[in-house]
Amino acid sequence: MATGRRNLFSPVKIGSLTLKNRLTMAPLYLAYPDPGGRANPLILSHYSEMARSGVAMVITESILVNFDQAGGNRFLRGDSDRHVDDLRRLAAAIKEGGAVAGCQINHPGRFSRSPGSLAPSPVPVAGLPAPREMTPEDIRNTVRDYAGAALRVKQAGFDLVEIHGGTGYLPVQFLSPRTNQRTDLYGGNFENRTRFPLEVVRAVRQAVGTDYPVGYRFLADEWLPGGFSLPEALKWARILQDEGISYLSVTAGTYESFFIPEIMDLSAKEGFMADLAAAVKREVTVPVIAAGRISSPALAENLIAEGKADLVGLARVLLADPLWPSKAMTGRDGEINHCLPGCAACMQMVMQETPVVCAAWPDERKKAAKKAVSETGN
Repeated sequence: MATGRRNLFSPVKIGSLTLKNRLTMAPLYLAYPDPGGRANPLILSHYSEMARSGVAMVITESILVNFDQAGGNRFLRGDSDRHVDDLRRLAAAIKEGGAVAGCQINHPGRFSRSPGSLAPSPVPVAGLPAPREMTPEDIRNTVRDYAGAALRVKQAGFDLVEIHGGTGYLPVQFLSPRTNQRTDLYGGNFENRTRFPLEVVRAVRQAVGTDYPVGYRFLADEWLPGGFSLPEALKWARILQDEGISYLSVTAGTYESFFIPEIMDLSAKEGFMADLAAAVKREVTVPVIAAGRISSPALAENLIAEGKADLVGLARVLLADPLWPSKAMTGRDGEINHCLPGCAACMQMVMQETPVVCAAWPDERKKAAKKAVSETGN
């Protein structure tokens, strides 16, 4: 092991699980599933490679809790028992690669491309169908959707489930005073705006059992005027800890803020969300995952050593170089193939439902990836 990497490669507990090091794969959607949400050889190979990279834990991309409310067509599904076999193959690919397998579940809310999309309030997103305000019955059904998907994740053999509460998706839409304009018990003051995501957390934990780890992808700031921001997020973090959440994976921004010039400049900087993770960690005792272009092993080590986070989440960084963990462990930092600052090629591809070929990959790997995409019918 490289000198000075003791913290990064030390074990850590998440709930009942022991992770071999502090590196995790953070969820990253690549539009690899077949249309209709089936797991194909391309996505299974991808997650197998991510697990073999040396990270201790792999969290999958979003698994939809309701496909009729999809944000697109190429999403894996957890909304029916007939999809458990696909999820089982995915969990096995990760675990056989040597990593703890986690599965993220999600509902896009107002970011859905489906007519009749549901949201707390009918606040539109440019270029998407206007959402319909959720009725109390819609809310109850959606909470059940989350619980059902979480149970299928457990039945499929995943070691844990993660609720997607970031990127401006449905839980954030309820939390944010910008997108939640309700006047009933689910809108208005902070307590009411937390009601829906709190019901989701409780239903998921009841479905999977209190000894099964449930993580939370945690939005610390929308980075939008009038949106959900850090002061309320810190209160929400304490509530989630009290509810038994096993970890908080901290992120920031939404699809409505990612392309603001100032945010694009910020996101090109190394560790651009690390201070938010540190702020959350000061408020809670459950493990906190820091993410956001943590491209150098030195920064990853320092975040753990200085107590700013308990784990580091690698997403595009790991996609660009799946050998990042082994190079970090052996001190070969100079050999790391880095995700290109300011590059948004993968984001642009997935927004068009085009399977991702990373712009930072060597030419031979790009050719092989394009061939694999073609062979799977994508």
